[in-house]
Amino acid sequence: MNIHEYQAKEILRSYDVAVPNGSVISDAQEAEGAAWRIETEVAVVKAQIHAGGRGKAGGVKIARGIDEVKAYAKELLGKQLVTHQTGKEGRTVRAILIEEGCEILKEYYLALTLDREASRIAMIASEEGGMDIEEVAAATPEKIFTTVIDPLTGATEFQARMLCYKLNIPNGLINDVVKLMLNLYRCFIEKDCMLVEINPLVITKDQRLMALDAKFNFDSNALYRQQEVMAYRDLNEEDGREIEASKYGLAYISLEGNIGCMVNGAGLAMATMDMIKHFGGEPANFLDVGGGASEEKVKQAFKIILSDTQVKGIFVNIFGGIMKCDVIAKGIIKAAKEVDLKVPLVVRLEGTNVEAGKAFLEASGLKIETAETIGEGAKKIVELTNQRGGY
Repeated sequence: MNIHEYQAKEILRSYDVAVPNGSVISDAQEAEGAAWRIETEVAVVKAQIHAGGRGKAGGVKIARGIDEVKAYAKELLGKQLVTHQTGKEGRTVRAILIEEGCEILKEYYLALTLDREASRIAMIASEEGGMDIEEVAAATPEKIFTTVIDPLTGATEFQARMLCYKLNIPNGLINDVVKLMLNLYRCFIEKDCMLVEINPLVITKDQRLMALDAKFNFDSNALYRQQEVMAYRDLNEEDGREIEASKYGLAYISLEGNIGCMVNGAGLAMATMDMIKHFGGEPANFLDVGGGASEEKVKQAFKIILSDTQVKGIFVNIFGGIMKCDVIAKGIIKAAKEVDLKVPLVVRLEGTNVEAGKAFLEASGLKIETAETIGEGAKKIVELTNQRGGY
């Protein structure tokens, strides 16, 4: 789960990390009042959406007076902001953060994330922070420093100091940066984070440390014990189909293709999408119905797939272990009849009660193509989809 920048800064404040003073508004009429609370000569007006790259997309403005704050607020609120992370459809700006500006001496990048290869948390830092950090990572990876944290000891002062030396932190600020790094690690653990990113972390001209921007991502599996974090959830920033899927315990992620996928098991789902791409198609979604889905769950999964108007065909690929193929078949039949299915459907069933499942499909009277293997099924659905206009 992601949260907005202003929410991330509220969390950082509670862990003794300095952030600029500011106010969040959702109505342009509130801009003047927010501007009067700014004590610096300039104000920064920032669109609040769950995506990076806002600065390059025109979502961050520098205002040099109340009139400019009001103008930028009016310009940004309600705007469809398109960044490299939003996709071509962009995101609607429903809130903006108006905060104090600061005189920047030096920008850094600092983040904590899960290193899946090491199965540990990694602290990542660079003295080339700012909007171009992706380019830095790609062109000069030697400027990105990583330290892996032992879960038994947690982040140590020694590790933090070593990073400070690599980042060329001024001697007079090393203790402050070490404290910040250790606080950030504590925040990461206590809030069940998957990512905590400060970019940029700056040293101001008056020698203060400040987090000018922040991004948090939380482990969805741990949200049951993070009720304060859950209160930050903004459903407007999430895909409607993903929200609907979560109600039924379905793992669903929207993609940009036109072939809907319904599979049981994350590994099989990934293999199914790979096979579709191998034959020249593009998956419209990742959807894992899990190991113990009921007819109702399968029916709802089917409806969610078809709620995507880009879907021109569906591939159901089930390997029945705990999941029974006859249950899947009944759910497919029920859903296809309820939604008046008009797109090609290819079903590959294997495993528990597979013969019964195939018999149900054959007796349904519906136009359903079957396949014996994942490759045969992927090839069929790509061909059928292409006959309907392709991707």
